[in-house]
Amino acid sequence: MSSIKQVQITFDCASPERVGRFWCEVLGYVAASPPEGFATWDDYNGSLPAEDRDAWFGCSDPSGVGPRLYFQRVPEGKVAKNRVHLDVRAGTGLVGDERLATLEAECARLVALGAVKQRVLPADEENESCIVMQDVEGNEFCLD
Repeated sequence: MSSIKQVQITFDCASPERVGRFWCEVLGYVAASPPEGFATWDDYNGSLPAEDRDAWFGCSDPSGVGPRLYFQRVPEGKVAKNRVHLDVRAGTGLVGDERLATLEAECARLVALGAVKQRVLPADEENESCIVMQDVEGNEFCLD
């Protein structure tokens, strides 16, 4: 039986570095080091033909707990709702007004980074309320 220990989440996108840096800010992740032989990502990208620049971007949780995120450029745009999305857990363990204030403050921070607030889903018998948002390329995620 296989024993998988790590997971990488891959995003298809038009601008890997832009989307990747957005998620670094959202989650407190750090960008992968540039490829060997290059001091910066700009140096690396500058060494490539124009059509190969910004083809991918990777980042990871500096604590080593969260999954690695990988962003790859694809030619087609987003055309439908995501079948998989991230839940950003900002209100974990909080209830009532404290939870709502925390979610709204985090929502404001993410909007300043380029996210778009879509709607608030109210709590029901099985789930707490959450805020449905989109990242800088329109990929849906939940703030809960």
